[in-house]
Amino acid sequence: MQSENSKLETAVFGGGCFWCTEAVFQMLKGVASVMPGYAGGTKESPTYEEVSGGATGYIEVIEIKYDPTVISFDDLLAVFFNLHDPTTLNQQGNDVGTQYRSAIFYTTEAQKHSAEKLIKELSDGKAYDKPIVTEVKPLEAFYKAEAYHKDYYKRNSDAPYCEIVIAPKLEKLQRKFSELLNESK
Repeated sequence: MQSENSKLETAVFGGGCFWCTEAVFQMLKGVASVMPGYAGGTKESPTYEEVSGGATGYIEVIEIKYDPTVISFDDLLAVFFNLHDPTTLNQQGNDVGTQYRSAIFYTTEAQKHSAEKLIKELSDGKAYDKPIVTEVKPLEAFYKAEAYHKDYYKRNSDAPYCEIVIAPKLEKLQRKFSELLNESK
């Protein structure tokens, strides 16, 4: 539960389709909101169609507003690295293109340090068979995705993509991170 006096912080992750990452992070305690959007490109106010074309430099991302007194940035990173493949360049499963690359857009130097430290630990510990390709960059701009992307899984959980791709991620989240789940969601 978030107290009225707490100050929310922002984390921005790109880990494949934002429908998937939004559904995952919405389930965590301490997360006040998750907004799908775009980051990493240069054009102002990109559209989904432009980003989907792969030539804008943008990544499908989620902007997470969270209460650091309830859930830490390190916890968010742990979920992020466990629920997508940080070793595939420009791809997550069947979603292929530069807009699906793995990225952390930090909003503070502490976030940058935490992300770089964890990537080094995972790399040194050979947590993956291939090198981690996750980009760690400062957040320069975040553009909200079109309204029909918001709460996509909640509104379309019986759609084939949601059943085949998103539901297994949520099951994995429940198995591996039960202590981080918001019981009311």
